[in-house]
Amino acid sequence: MEVSDTLQTLYTATVEQEDGTHQITVPEREITTGAITGGETYRVALISTSASDTDATDTTEGTQSPEYADHQQEYDGPPVEEGEQRDVEIKNLGDQGDGIAKVERGYVVIVPETSVGDRVTVEMQQVRENVAFADVVERKSPQEL
Repeated sequence: MEVSDTLQTLYTATVEQEDGTHQITVPEREITTGAITGGETYRVALISTSASDTDATDTTEGTQSPEYADHQQEYDGPPVEEGEQRDVEIKNLGDQGDGIAKVERGYVVIVPETSVGDRVTVEMQQVRENVAFADVVERKSPQEL
């Protein structure tokens, strides 16, 4: 499955029924980390968390296109590990002025003391399910990344 570079966040949630409607609750951490902002409108995509989920549900059989079924993958957790170094480009700034880069599957890496357009080598200091916090190891010229 291809994931858009515009992916803001990725988390697991349960569809809940209440008063004749169905809802997905956004975890508070998504707001506090700045991945998304309350009161804004976002497009939502739903992806089964495992192959066994779709096999066990009779109502979904036959509704997925063959192309989607071929590209569906199980989520394996964050694409980075603590201590790992990566070359990234800062694409945005967060609410506190920290640089924001994205790696595989649109996973967000927050890098303090950077600006939009900076190309840096970072070391992952803290890795969470939906965001990592990294420190700059080396600043690069635009041609180096």
